[in-house]
Amino acid sequence: MIRVLLADDEQLIRGAVAALLGLEPDLDVVAEVGRGDEVAAAVAAHAPDVAVLDIEMPGADGLTVAERLTASGARCAICILTSFGRPGYLRRAMAAGVRGFVAKDAPTQELAAAIRKIHDGGRYLDAELAATAMAAGDNPLTDREREVLRLTGTGAETARIAARLHLSEGTVRNYLSTAMTKLGESNRLAAVRAAQDMGWI
Repeated sequence: MIRVLLADDEQLIRGAVAALLGLEPDLDVVAEVGRGDEVAAAVAAHAPDVAVLDIEMPGADGLTVAERLTASGARCAICILTSFGRPGYLRRAMAAGVRGFVAKDAPTQELAAAIRKIHDGGRYLDAELAATAMAAGDNPLTDREREVLRLTGTGAETARIAARLHLSEGTVRNYLSTAMTKLGESNRLAAVRAAQDMGWI
């Protein structure tokens, strides 16, 4: 039996996926959690073979959870199940050691096939998402530009961003200007939205 952990904050979806996977003769859903910051404890307690993570969750998003699990040396394979098909998410997931990436609107049989494949050491990527990610190219933003855009997206003013990142206000404005140019946007909020739409921040 392949032991599966499900992490999704939408209880109805999580319950439905668990029930459908439970019908598969070789899959056993051993744990369900609704928050990203509950995943590590559940992995330690239940020792799943595969962790299926949603991206958007309270506590910690699925990509951050994946990065933490990989960094901690967790033995379970990781599959992302999401309705957010942003190319940047796929690239970040792959960098975090995620071996499966499946759309939430995929048939249950596809998720089950993905779980089996990554449990056997393979990879499973949603074909449409992979094609979109390749067409989008690499993230043009530097780590610092992404950090500044992320904080801008929270509504933080330039002075506050500068203080938080230990930079001058002029340097923060320069990062914003460079990011806007790279993203082809005329103002900082449009740049934030563009970067979010691509999954780059």
